[in-house]
Amino acid sequence: MYDDIEARKRRRGIYLLPNLFTTAGLFAGFYAIVAATKTHFDAAAIAMYVAMVMDSLDGRIARLTNTQSDFGKEYDSLSDMVAFGLAPALVMYQWALLGLGKLGWLAAFIYTAGAALRLARFNVQHAVANKRYFRGLASPAAAGVLGGMVWVGDDYGLRDSPGIAVAVAILTVAVALLMVSNIRYRSFKDMDLRNRVPFVAVLLLVLTFAFVSIDPSKVLFTLFFGYAVSGPANTLIFLRRRKQILQRRRERTDSSE
Repeated sequence: MYDDIEARKRRRGIYLLPNLFTTAGLFAGFYAIVAATKTHFDAAAIAMYVAMVMDSLDGRIARLTNTQSDFGKEYDSLSDMVAFGLAPALVMYQWALLGLGKLGWLAAFIYTAGAALRLARFNVQHAVANKRYFRGLASPAAAGVLGGMVWVGDDYGLRDSPGIAVAVAILTVAVALLMVSNIRYRSFKDMDLRNRVPFVAVLLLVLTFAFVSIDPSKVLFTLFFGYAVSGPANTLIFLRRRKQILQRRRERTDSSE
């Protein structure tokens, strides 16, 4: 009897540790919006990257500590919508899209809608999806592309450059389309963090941090932009190889006849 009461009490509560990281990510996304309204665009971009780090940690910590819950999943999804759906769109709007008028806020809305659709599809298909790949560009990676663009642009003073607003609008819409596409992206969720790893893996991790520290804005933008482009590039390579295989099969069939 006492055990049943205690079990019900535990079920009514929430796990604190993973939800603290989710809350930190939510706060970082909210702070990015506030910083952008005050034209502190470098701080806004950094806040989006902080949100990405928190988002990558909360789920892994929940799995490592066996503290997964339905509440945590829903809370994480809502936090992602703010940090990677609203924040990047509003930061981009304040930084460059504002001068385009209706076209500017329309491009920002397309990104927000794309992030919402991407998250909704992920939640629905999460149980049956291939864990090694994402279907469409993940919203944190999409935010990484836009955040890197803002950070690099702020470093070089590109905000007032002619044509930058149009280029930013095209990039924003393109990233939104990649999120709702069926293009496959490597998820890296098959990496086992519990077991031992080769020493070379640790060395590569250290070198990655050192490389990023040289020039964070450029390096992070290059990494996330390269990841975004890798999906369409790998798809084209796959389609080309499949076409070549089918052509060889036809040639073999014709020669045998």
